[in-house]
Amino acid sequence: MSHPSHDKIHYVELPSRDLAATKAFFQKAFGWGFIDYGPQYAAITGAGLDGGFFQASTPAHSRNGSVLVVLYSDALEATQANVEAAGGVIEQAIFDFPGGRRFHFIEPGGSELAVWSATAT
Repeated sequence: MSHPSHDKIHYVELPSRDLAATKAFFQKAFGWGFIDYGPQYAAITGAGLDGGFFQASTPAHSRNGSVLVVLYSDALEATQANVEAAGGVIEQAIFDFPGGRRFHFIEPGGSELAVWSATAT
């Protein structure tokens, strides 16, 4: 884990109903690694921000008021294809918003995330 900066977001933890499936999905779709800390927690490596997944019965979803974790991609369509090939379910297809485009997906552990890309100039 990197040294924290004072008063800055340092670490994000996300729930998963199926920790093994979540880890396999993110490894395949995004190339992330994991360090297991017991059977109910895995820290993320190589994701750009420190964090982890924990075993939980309730996944994170924005419609329930959860925080939405948004990843960045230089190639949005290719990233969406990787998400689908790894077993993710597209919750909201690619759409435009001011400053870019994005899509939302559900990973196999049940949590919602999104991926965005800047609008080409």
